[in-house]
Amino acid sequence: MAPAAQSEAKLEYIAAGGNRHPSAADWASGLLAFGAGNNVALWNPEDGRQNGIHALLHGHTDQVNAVKIYETPQHRFIISGGADKTVRVWTPTEDRYRPFEEKHCLTHHQGSVNTIAVLPERGLMVTGAADGTVNIWDFSSTGAKLVQSILLKPRYLPLATAVAPLGDGAIVLAIAGTSSSIQLLVRTNDNAAFTLQATLSGHEGWIRSLDFVQETNCDLLLASSSQDKYIRIWRFRKGGNADGPVTDGAADPSLAAVKKSLSNKARQVGSPSALYDVTFEALLIGHEDWIYTARWAPQTTDNNPPTLLSASADNSLSVWLADEASGVWICSARLGEISAQKGSTTATGSTGGFWIGLWQPDGRAVASLGRTGSWRRWQNDRERDIWVQQVGISGHTQEVQSLAWAPDGSYLLTTSSDQTTRMFAEWKRDSQQSWHEFARPQIHGYDLNCIDSLGVNQFISGADEKLLRVFNKPRAVDNMLSKLSGITATVQGDLPDAANMPVLGLSNKAIAAVADDELTNGVVDGDSDEREAADPTSVVHKSTLDLDHPPLEDHLARHTLWPEHEKLYGHGYEISAVRASHDGSLVATACKASSIDHAVIRLYETKDWREVKPPLAAHTLTVTSLAFSGDDRCLLSVGRDRQWAIFQRQGEAMEFFKPFVSNPKGHARMILDCSWAPVDCGYVFATAGRDKVVKVWRLADGKAECMATIPTTTPVTAVAFAPTSSTQGVRLALGNEDGSIQVSWLHAVSLQMQETIRLPPALCPSSTVTALRWRPRCGSPGTSEILAAASDDGSVRMFNVPE
Repeated sequence: MAPAAQSEAKLEYIAAGGNRHPSAADWASGLLAFGAGNNVALWNPEDGRQNGIHALLHGHTDQVNAVKIYETPQHRFIISGGADKTVRVWTPTEDRYRPFEEKHCLTHHQGSVNTIAVLPERGLMVTGAADGTVNIWDFSSTGAKLVQSILLKPRYLPLATAVAPLGDGAIVLAIAGTSSSIQLLVRTNDNAAFTLQATLSGHEGWIRSLDFVQETNCDLLLASSSQDKYIRIWRFRKGGNADGPVTDGAADPSLAAVKKSLSNKARQVGSPSALYDVTFEALLIGHEDWIYTARWAPQTTDNNPPTLLSASADNSLSVWLADEASGVWICSARLGEISAQKGSTTATGSTGGFWIGLWQPDGRAVASLGRTGSWRRWQNDRERDIWVQQVGISGHTQEVQSLAWAPDGSYLLTTSSDQTTRMFAEWKRDSQQSWHEFARPQIHGYDLNCIDSLGVNQFISGADEKLLRVFNKPRAVDNMLSKLSGITATVQGDLPDAANMPVLGLSNKAIAAVADDELTNGVVDGDSDEREAADPTSVVHKSTLDLDHPPLEDHLARHTLWPEHEKLYGHGYEISAVRASHDGSLVATACKASSIDHAVIRLYETKDWREVKPPLAAHTLTVTSLAFSGDDRCLLSVGRDRQWAIFQRQGEAMEFFKPFVSNPKGHARMILDCSWAPVDCGYVFATAGRDKVVKVWRLADGKAECMATIPTTTPVTAVAFAPTSSTQGVRLALGNEDGSIQVSWLHAVSLQMQETIRLPPALCPSSTVTALRWRPRCGSPGTSEILAAASDDGSVRMFNVPE
């Protein structure tokens, strides 16, 4: 048995972006749970170690739209609803990597579940779905029992629900969604059903969020936020006089435009022994776009007045509270971005707004989720009476297609169908270290399919746009890695400080950082015309790039682009594979193909960026993966036509290759990935196929012999040899279509499999593994190595695999 097999692989890091749905997150003490693709991500924003997501719970088969934490003094549960029409209940476990497990799966809805509300003190759960129904559940530690199903009339889709206790044992349920009114239903006792008692009108768009809070004077407040850009607050007054005077702020001249909708007709709800008058309390104006969430601050022992947090598509969070003297609701703080700072492109400008705003359970911090899938945090500094932004977390929001390590292992690059390239690196400070997104080098208009490093300061990526782009690392990112990761800064010559995407442009342009008191368009060359002028709102100041922590989302979306160095043309269809030689002098690329004419491999030398002709022909269908041998003398290709082919370099000319050996029937089905073993193993490579087999081959005397066959239970979609071998053998990592990952130890000489460890399912992705890459050796022998995995579930994971 290989010694390493006795040790357990450990999870080092998870990156995953949040789902853009106003109901897809909830925050309880020490736990923020949110939907991330088909998974439920668990994160503790209050953790000083800044380790980010510590677990992804998978069970849903489609996107998670609603998440709620159900908490009592004795129990804590996570309830999630998804586009797979199910509601799932997760209970705590002792497993470090899977702290919650699925206990119940409720399949009563016939449409996507969009909203969940809970009332733990009464054992109540409410779920609403796109089938136009709202289900009422009796909830306990033993399960959930459906007690009522409400068909909404007039028919609309529920997007928001909120529930609160009334006097004399009654419960009020507020429901809203794809209509402009709010329905109030009341259950007078535990044995009764919810019945409609009132409808609140006034909004002029879909209502996205509802939330109740109990005032100290026993009144109940309901906040509703809408796509009409307004927030309405409704007061539930016990035993009030419906005909009494009520202040609605209608005399405020700023409300003239919406005065016609300010109706203050009182409605009555509740039980006969405890009636409540429901009146319109206030209209909150200030947001410039749809308002997705409005959440009341937790009621703490400080007896603070009700405080509301709203999140809007205008890129801002607002904190609202009523003025003590006049009772008028005012915006006491505005977080995020103001309109004047918006740029003209998705790369350097608007981040797409905030979809979720949440309070920390003690009310001293807030978190928000934006369009890019990133979470931002603000801490309230009470002494200075300001909100200070903290380091958040980020990740891809769609399938991660490819990844590549820098040759020195200093950072990891990833590409995704969310049309971004991201760079992850370690933040080392004092005795702590954690992984974070350090840069967003490429924000594109096409889905990105493949990537590879061309040295520590350059990378190349391929997308659906049929061409490849080469990017240089800007000086600002290099300095940041040196300062925060302890990596020696590289000599970059005259590389620019940063990059920018011009108005109406497609390519990242190099720009120079300016002094804080200097105004310039920032274009390095100085000879660009107006059509290429940089967006003046995106000028980078030197102080902006000097950070003592990983960049916040504001910086990532604006100031961490990498300048584009070159474009490579020649392919006729979407790029499917790219690989650079180890010395960085040559790039091999391939595109999607259904005929021999396009199933060629094109080579480009990186000195003058010219194509080496003729292209290499061997395949008849799409080439799925490429790999250079450790000494760069051989190029291996595999494809959908079930064959692998090796091209060998001729003479001393680095760029000239010719067909050397191939196997038209290498696998029984298409081959999806390939990898070369370390140089000291000789010319050994592995191929992975949809036929549920990994084959290990040795090239000798102009022939390739299959030395070992590793069977699996599912198609193998990714394979990667560790960069170094030992006397015990060499490690081979396999990633499968079902998301499982295993590491096999092969004998150094016979290449026969000695031992295999399977990573625990709780650590593995919930969908297809698209790429595996070992971090280049950057530590001392005997230390753990990091294996990075990309997946269709939108996650990037790193595992510590002991030697």
